[in-house]
Amino acid sequence: MAKVTKADWEKGLRSYFVLADPADVEAAKKAVVDNGGTVFAAYDKIGVVVAHAKGEKFADAVRAVRGVQAVGATRTSDVPRQAYDPPIPKAPTQQQPTEKERLRWDMEQIRADEAWKVTTGSRDVVVGVLDTGVDDQHPDLKENFVAGKSASCAYGRLDRREGAWRDTGSHGTHVAGTIAAAKNGVGVVGVAPGVRIASVRIAEEPTGLFFPENTVCAFMFAGDQRFDVTNNSYYTDPWQFVCPNDVDQAAILDGVRRAVRYAQNRGVLHVAAAGNSDYDLANKTTDSTSPNDSTPIKNRPIGNSCLDIPTEIPGVITVSATGDAGVKASYSNYGVAKIDVAAPGGDPLGGQDRGVYSTVPGGGFGYKAGTSMASPHVAGVVALLASVHPDAGPAELAALLRKQARDVPCPDDDRCTGGKELNSFYGEGEVDAAKAVRTRR
Repeated sequence: MAKVTKADWEKGLRSYFVLADPADVEAAKKAVVDNGGTVFAAYDKIGVVVAHAKGEKFADAVRAVRGVQAVGATRTSDVPRQAYDPPIPKAPTQQQPTEKERLRWDMEQIRADEAWKVTTGSRDVVVGVLDTGVDDQHPDLKENFVAGKSASCAYGRLDRREGAWRDTGSHGTHVAGTIAAAKNGVGVVGVAPGVRIASVRIAEEPTGLFFPENTVCAFMFAGDQRFDVTNNSYYTDPWQFVCPNDVDQAAILDGVRRAVRYAQNRGVLHVAAAGNSDYDLANKTTDSTSPNDSTPIKNRPIGNSCLDIPTEIPGVITVSATGDAGVKASYSNYGVAKIDVAAPGGDPLGGQDRGVYSTVPGGGFGYKAGTSMASPHVAGVVALLASVHPDAGPAELAALLRKQARDVPCPDDDRCTGGKELNSFYGEGEVDAAKAVRTRR
C-alpha cells in the first residue's frame, strides 16, 4: 500500500468501506484505484478496504466491479485534513495527587474491596481502552500503562508514534482509572488495579467522533495485540443506529462486525456501553440524532434490525448503568434480550449520586456519569475473571461474567420486564467483583 502523505489531501474527499472476500482483496483495491480513489488503509484479513475518493459516482462504479461485495460511505462529511497529517496530542503537565484513596460508592456497590483481598488482578492481563485516548503519565495510571501495546486509530489508519494514544479530551482517561487505577494510597483505585491497560485512541480531533474506519482499525489492533478484554464506551459515529436496509450503513455494519469477530477469534472479549438515551433497544422506532457529522434527520424511521454498534453486535457484552441507590440510571438504555449485565454509572440528574469519580488528564480526578462509566466497571470485573481463569476464552469469560452477576429485580417501572434473574433493565444483574474472583468454572 502506497504511503499517504499530507500533500495527498484535498478538499471534498469522502471515506468509504469497500468489502470483499479476504481471499480476493487485491481486486477490491484495484477497483478503488481504477475509479479514481485512494486506498487509505486495508485490512486484508477481513476483506475491508478504507478508500478515499471524490465524486458522487465513485461508490456505484466500485459496487459494479466483480469481487466487490459492498461499498458504503463511512461519513456524511468530508475527510478532515488531519487524516493526512495527524497531530500527536500534547502531554499534559502533571500535578502530583495528594488526595488519599478511600472506598467510593461504586466500588463498594460491586464489592471490589472484598475482591482485592483475593486478587487485584494479574499483570499478564491487558485491557484495551478504545476511547478518546489515555493520559499515560497520570500518576494513578502510569505504572499500569503499556505503551508498547497502545496506538491511535483516529482517522482510520494505525498510528503507533509515541504519544499518539494520548487523550484528546478526558473521557478515555476517566474510563481507564475505573478499570485499573493503581492501588497506591492516593487518588482513586480501579476495579482491577493489578492488571495493565493499553490505549487505542479512536476519537478524532477536533470533532471527537468515532467513525467506522477508526473502530475497525481499533478492533483489528486489539486482536493483533491479543488483549484479554476491550472497553468500548461509545457508539460508532455518525449513525446512532446503523440500518442494514441502507446501502452505505449495511457496509458499515458488515465491516465493523468483521473486525469485532476477528478480535473475538483471537481471544478478546469486548465490553460496551448500552447508551445514554433512556431508549428501549428492543423496540426501536425513530432516531433524530443521526447523522451527527452533518445535519441529523428528524424522526428517521428505524426498526430493530438497526443496531447501535458495537454494543449490539453478537458476542459483545452490553452494559446498562445504575446509580448508588441500585436502580437503573435515569438515562440508561435498556431492552429485553439486549442488556447482559449492569454496573455503576452514576446518576446525578436522577438524584442518586454525584457520578463516578475517576482519573482525568494532568494528574487530576473528577466526576462523570453515563453507561460509559458503567462499562469499565464490567471490563474491570472481566479482567479479574481473566486473572483467576487465565486459560478461559472470550465465550467462557462471558459465561462466567453472567454467572457471577447479582440478581436485581425490576423496580416499580412498567418498562422493566422479566424476572429477578433476568430482565430488560439489568440483564443477568449487577456485577459483583467479590463473587467473580471466587467463581468456579
